[in-house]
Amino acid sequence: MKPAALPEIGISQILGLVELLAGKGGREDIYKLAAELSMELGETLTVIRAAEMLGLVHTPGGDVVVEPFGNQVVDASITDRKDLIRDKLAEIPLFKMVKEYLSREEGTEVSREEMLEKLAELLPNEDAESSFGTVVSWGRYAEMFGYNDDTQTFYLSP
Repeated sequence: MKPAALPEIGISQILGLVELLAGKGGREDIYKLAAELSMELGETLTVIRAAEMLGLVHTPGGDVVVEPFGNQVVDASITDRKDLIRDKLAEIPLFKMVKEYLSREEGTEVSREEMLEKLAELLPNEDAESSFGTVVSWGRYAEMFGYNDDTQTFYLSP
């Protein structure tokens, strides 16, 4: 199973999009959505692609529609949201592979450089730094992974 590249977007932007859509009845035209968010269409599409990866929305035709899982996440408490997102991340091939990699390492942690090398191996056509930033950001939000900026250590969250 080959991992897909991750969109360079934060979880807060993804959840914000889903919350906005849910508040609008769960469906909106992509172009209207971009205008309402005051975002470039390309950036809006990146957020939508990330939300699709997480199973929060789907895009029939030119619309964005909130999935039942998206509504579940929107209605959940912060703690439950993190749990739901963590469970979904565990299904995404790249996160699954990173988790397996860390599980095999002593202390379930690696240096930033080791993680960058692993990401370059897993996603040879992608920028490892960008992928690392997204894996750290999404993984921290979901309390799946952690990163210590001082020691530059990436690890599995307990």
